[in-house]
Amino acid sequence: MTTDLLPALTAHVTATAHASPRTCRCTTGTLAAREDATVVRHAGTVAKAHAPDADPTELTLRLTVATRLPGILLPPLTPTPAELHGRLVTHWPYGTPVDPDDPDAAPWEAAATLLARLHRTPAPTAVPPMRGPAKAAHAIALLHTTAPHHPATAPVLRAWAALPPWARGEAPMPDTATLCHGDLHLGQLVRHPAPDGPWLLIDVDDLGAGVPAWDLARPAAWYACGLLAPDEWHRFLTAYRAAGGPTVPSGGDPWTALDVPARALTAQTAARAVTKAVAAGRPLDEVEQSLVDACARMGSVRPVTPSG
Repeated sequence: MTTDLLPALTAHVTATAHASPRTCRCTTGTLAAREDATVVRHAGTVAKAHAPDADPTELTLRLTVATRLPGILLPPLTPTPAELHGRLVTHWPYGTPVDPDDPDAAPWEAAATLLARLHRTPAPTAVPPMRGPAKAAHAIALLHTTAPHHPATAPVLRAWAALPPWARGEAPMPDTATLCHGDLHLGQLVRHPAPDGPWLLIDVDDLGAGVPAWDLARPAAWYACGLLAPDEWHRFLTAYRAAGGPTVPSGGDPWTALDVPARALTAQTAARAVTKAVAAGRPLDEVEQSLVDACARMGSVRPVTPSG
C-alpha cells in the first residue's frame, strides 16, 4: 500500500459522503489497510481501494451482479469503479459487520442461506471465473518463495500437490456456470441497513462462475481441522440444505462434494500462516500448527471426488 493512499482515500470518501465535508462531524475510520485492499468509512459511505492488479472490466461486471442481486449481495452506491492514485475505488453503503467478540451470535444460518440463494441464481450478466483456486495458488507460490526450507512447508506442498489441477488453478473448473462468492467467511457479511437490517454478502473481488463447493470449503476445512465446533458446522450445513443449496446432496455424506475444495482451502490457509510467521520471525501458533498438521494428514490420503 502506498503511503499516500490511505489519507487520499479518506478524503475521497468524505467528499463522496458529503457536499461540505469541512463542516462534518460524522464517524470516520479505517476498516482495512492491506496491500490488496484499503477500506475506509465516512458516515454511511464506504470506499474500497482494490488490489493494484484489479481488472477494471472484470470488477465492473462483478459490480453489475451485486447491483442486480440486492437481496443477496450488498449493492454498490455506484455501478462502476473510480480511480485514485492508480487504484480502482468502489463505493458502498455502510453495513454492520459480524461481531468477532460474540461467537455465539455468528450468523451461520444467514451465511448458508445467502450462499444457497446465490448458487441457485443464474448470473444476471457474464462474469469472469471465480478467483478462489487462483488465490490459493498464489498463496502456495508465495510459500515457495518465502519459506522453502521451513519444516512446515513440505507437508503443505504435499497436500497441495495431491489436489486435481482445477483446484490448484492449473485447469478450468469443472463447473463454469454456477455463480459463486469465491471467498466466503463471516467477515463477508453485514447487516444493511445498519444496524439491524438483513444480512447480505459483501466483497465481490472473487465473485464469478465456478465450483460452488468452494464457498462452503472454508467452514468445512475449519470443521475438519477442529477449528469450528461441530454444532456450528451442523447449523451451517443444515441451513444450506434447507435453503435448497445445490452443492451437496440433501441428505447423506456431503464430503464427496466438499473434500477437494476443503483441502485446497486448508493448504491455502496453512501456506499463508507459515508465510506470515516467517515474515514476523516467530514460531507457528497453535491454530497455525493445527492447519499444518491437517495438511500432513491430507498428504497421505487420496482426495475424495464426486467421480470417485
